[in-house]
Amino acid sequence: MPADDSSGIHCRLDELLTARGMTLTELSRQVGVSLVNLSVLKNDRAKAIRFSTLTAICAALDCQVGDLLVSLRVPV
Repeated sequence: MPADDSSGIHCRLDELLTARGMTLTELSRQVGVSLVNLSVLKNDRAKAIRFSTLTAICAALDCQVGDLLVSLRVPV
């Protein structure tokens, strides 16, 4: 469960890393994003993400954006 669900978006980075047997440190090296910034994203504390970062993470994890970011809100 996200630390702050006010955005209504949950980042599944931790689950995807576990499923692929990859560490956050390894992902950081592959995508060129600091460990601190990836940790903020992983713990649902990020307020924004650059498309280039999103693209790099998805490429490294061989996933789609919808696999990484999911909505917590029920559609009306």
